[in-house]
Amino acid sequence: MTISSLLAHARPPSRLAGRLSVQSLLFALGEGAFMTGSAVFFTKIVGLSAAQVGIGLTIAGVAAFLAAVPMGKVVDRFGPKRMWAVSGLLLAVAFTLWPLITDFTGFVVMAVCVEVVGALGATSHGSYTLDVLPPAERVKSRAYMYSALNLGFTLGAAIGGVALAFHSNDVLRALPWFTALIALINAIAITRLPKAPHDERSAKERKTPIPGPGPMRNPGWLLTGFLTGVFWTNQTVLNVVIPLWLVQKTDAPPVLLAFLFGTNTVMCIVLPMAASRGVKNIPTALKAIRLSTTLFVVSCLITLATHETIGWVTIALVWLGHIALTGAELYMSAATWTFEAELMDPRRRGAYQGAAELTMTLGKVGAPAAYTFLALNWGATGWLVIAGVILAATVGIHPATRMARRFLERHVPADVLAAATAGGDTEESADASPSDSGEVVPVGDSR
Repeated sequence: MTISSLLAHARPPSRLAGRLSVQSLLFALGEGAFMTGSAVFFTKIVGLSAAQVGIGLTIAGVAAFLAAVPMGKVVDRFGPKRMWAVSGLLLAVAFTLWPLITDFTGFVVMAVCVEVVGALGATSHGSYTLDVLPPAERVKSRAYMYSALNLGFTLGAAIGGVALAFHSNDVLRALPWFTALIALINAIAITRLPKAPHDERSAKERKTPIPGPGPMRNPGWLLTGFLTGVFWTNQTVLNVVIPLWLVQKTDAPPVLLAFLFGTNTVMCIVLPMAASRGVKNIPTALKAIRLSTTLFVVSCLITLATHETIGWVTIALVWLGHIALTGAELYMSAATWTFEAELMDPRRRGAYQGAAELTMTLGKVGAPAAYTFLALNWGATGWLVIAGVILAATVGIHPATRMARRFLERHVPADVLAAATAGGDTEESADASPSDSGEVVPVGDSR
């Protein structure tokens, strides 16, 4: 590959996609820095035990779960760009206050606040992106933004690692202030972005109820969100199950984990646009799902075999399994962006984002415990069960998306729906789809 082709690959699909990618990078830079040092910060600076940190983050996670739908309605009411900027500003304030927290009660209150603000930010960001990007460019632009997001997390982790290397409480106390500064810069930059159509509405239009049923009455969308959550349990396998399996069930050296995570990071920076190429409507998204599932199953089969291998064979197989699993993540991402673009009521994207966050959480919340038990206690059979869960979700996502699309066609004006979708996907085209087709920091996604 020549230098010119590399530069062409690094160029954003549009100027707006480039600006949005800067927002993704800034968000991930601040979050990645704090996430890297958060466990040490909460225990050494705040003075909590590991158990207290776990309990507090669980409470905060429940709060974010409950806030998802209300925050979506707030975004629809006041506009995605405005609420995105507000969430960034609130996040900056929250991180400024972190060094002042000295007890468990304060930690829980602050963690809950940050997670609720994060729910607002995630919904606002998703709604704004869908609202402002031309339909034909959404998936390609989201892929470019995903690369920027992973680059930001990598740079942020490096900054957090440098902070930890000083072994200084003063440096640790300054870490959340760094994140607060980045969040403030991000919030200011958001205000300079163009307004989305939903930001242009008058006060009277914002107060006028949108006719028709909302996402909580759209069973196809709720089921699609739940099954998408099941697919995203690939992150549990990537970040929790495979590391535990490597350490407890294989003879591979633990240092291999650093190499595996490095491989995942590089692939998620370089390859999202390549994986998203050709994914433009529901049939092509379903094809990407099937390809993602194929890679996931291959990863499970390779990984389960490493229990019986030795030496360099084990190392090579674990690495190949990790590559396959990262490929599953990339194709899954492209499909998810397409579902969001094609299966939401364009008039209430905030509410649809909130409902999706709710059902996706239900789809993946039990994975860490269930998958860890299956792999480490049932061995090869457990890995086959895990693969079977994803296969079942793949079968179910096809009728779920058709159901969601039919709901929109019944309740959303045809001209509104046509203007918001990229591929002209209809119920018939969906039916005709071919057959080949543990975080420790309460920082919400307020990019």
